[in-house]
Amino acid sequence: MNDIAHNLAQVRDKISAAATRCGRASEEVTLLAVSKTKPASAVAEAINAGQHAFGENYVQEGVDKINHFRQLGVQGLQWHFIGPLQSNKSRLVAENFDWCHTIDRLRIASRLSEQRPATLAPLNVLIQINISDEQSKSGIALNELDALAAQVAELPGVCLRGLMAIPAPQADYERQFAVARQMAVAFEALKTRYPTVDTLSLGMSDDMTAAIAAGSTMVRIGTAIFGARDYTKN
Repeated sequence: MNDIAHNLAQVRDKISAAATRCGRASEEVTLLAVSKTKPASAVAEAINAGQHAFGENYVQEGVDKINHFRQLGVQGLQWHFIGPLQSNKSRLVAENFDWCHTIDRLRIASRLSEQRPATLAPLNVLIQINISDEQSKSGIALNELDALAAQVAELPGVCLRGLMAIPAPQADYERQFAVARQMAVAFEALKTRYPTVDTLSLGMSDDMTAAIAAGSTMVRIGTAIFGARDYTKN
């Protein structure tokens, strides 16, 4: 078994154990493999090990990988854009990705809706919440969610699927869980109003267990699968 396949198996085991501990089925939690800065060859290893959902932070790098596997005729992959999105890059996301996790203003959502090709299914979108109120992070405050969700839900070229957050790092499990629970409560409330909402993208390598216990339906794992990243290329 190669390293990536081995790592994926370990991460899946951790997800399964975390879900079991809180009485959830492991199938309720989707593993998003964060492949940013990693070559297509590493993604290919993950695909061979049964992984199909990949997250990219840099638009052009992600589009290059999407095109690479498209040209190879690889079917059934799902590509998620999980980085901050600038207006001038929205068309590339609208035309190539299946999901965008980082909606934090109506302008971006509107552009994605307008630019989504009619030949494709609506782009699945998540509203990003700045749950730890960090100046350096994108996302809206929880008290702004209702207004933005109502506007995004009306757009024809996108489909509102739920929420995403990147909480500030916390070493303590109880603190991690408390923050994740705030997100889960907002997610459950959103679900009651919009039938398309089913996804809470929350939890990375260090806080995945708490996120799953709180109710996350999608965890974003990169280094634990692909190894340390080399940022000198970007």
